[in-house]
Amino acid sequence: MTGNFGLKTKMDEAGFTQRELVDAVNGKLREAGEHPTVGDRTVRTWLTGKSCSPHPAKRHALEAVFGCTAEELGFIRPLAERTEEDVHRRKFCGAVTGAAVAVPLPAARRAVGSSDVLRARKGLENLTSLDQARGGHAALEKVALAGACDTLELQQRAATQRIRQRLFSVAADYTAAAAWSCVDARQLDRAQQHLNEALRLAGMAQDITAQMRVWNATALLAHQRREYGEAVAAAQAAQATSITRRDPFFGSLAHARAAVGHANCDDRQSALRSLGHAEDALAKADERPRPGWVAFYGPAELHALAAILHDRVGSPAEAEAASYRALSALPEKYRRNRAMTIVRLALAQLHQGDIDRGCAATADAFALMVGHPLPGRLRVVLGDFHRDLFTLAPTAAVTREWGDRYRSEWSPA
Repeated sequence: MTGNFGLKTKMDEAGFTQRELVDAVNGKLREAGEHPTVGDRTVRTWLTGKSCSPHPAKRHALEAVFGCTAEELGFIRPLAERTEEDVHRRKFCGAVTGAAVAVPLPAARRAVGSSDVLRARKGLENLTSLDQARGGHAALEKVALAGACDTLELQQRAATQRIRQRLFSVAADYTAAAAWSCVDARQLDRAQQHLNEALRLAGMAQDITAQMRVWNATALLAHQRREYGEAVAAAQAAQATSITRRDPFFGSLAHARAAVGHANCDDRQSALRSLGHAEDALAKADERPRPGWVAFYGPAELHALAAILHDRVGSPAEAEAASYRALSALPEKYRRNRAMTIVRLALAQLHQGDIDRGCAATADAFALMVGHPLPGRLRVVLGDFHRDLFTLAPTAAVTREWGDRYRSEWSPA
């Protein structure tokens, strides 16, 4: 499994090295009359997430060492210790939808079959819906990782190898959802670790769509890190997956990611060429069923990405027009995406010298996200607007007013 950041955080807070934690846990085991069986390797499996459900005696010793529950340390209770009521009670912390997303677990001795795979996958729909409305946040990441852990437990009792592969695919999607939440929340190191694990699981599943999902998120992560060459490479890896040849819809998304990467590398010609390929491929795409995670993509998202590209290559008027086309086509439920597009529109207006309209446009973005913390990616784009605004008009009254009104809303805590 992916890294256990709960345990790592608690160790950092307490000042424990791995060796010191070994000694502390073994000490608690001795006090309880248990044999001290924890070693450096044991702690490594906890920290890497390979072991997400320690043996009860070790779990109790960990709880005694840190003075908190195993769940607070990032662990999941073993399957046998969970009741059906526990599973159905688990919900997102603070989720406005109130939708439960835990994986329904079958009776402990029954072989896991196709119906269990379908139930496990259904929880992904709730993750996607919440991300569309609110954006990435810690609760989404946590529940996605719990879903992955539950699914990996199920695969140990899979009735056939085919069922086992399908469960690895579901676990890959849960882990990729956790990674995307971290990308959106600007928790970039955690996102990279989740993506590494998601790619491993997708390979075990032999799932080309899940692999495409990971490379798509990897391109976004590289963009957030301003590693633009790597973003292009990830987009090209996405283009190389066979799903892009079977379905031009996925091919369009991969070309669109490459287009933005080329624009960030100041390669105007390659950027426009990739954008053209993305538009051509999307025009050929049919209405076949596709996974929920890719529902965000379509004409509206392609217009939004074109707006980023045109602004990067010095065509702000075209970027403004593309932003308006994106907003006209973007469904209302995609609040985070609409807010991002509005700020991109404001940037395009600002880069044309229209300071008043740019400042006024950002108000709509703040209004869309009212009641929820702004996702990290949105804060970064607002920070770009703030920087460019003060560069272009440092003494203007509208500049001071914008800073006074919104600084506390978009600045990181």
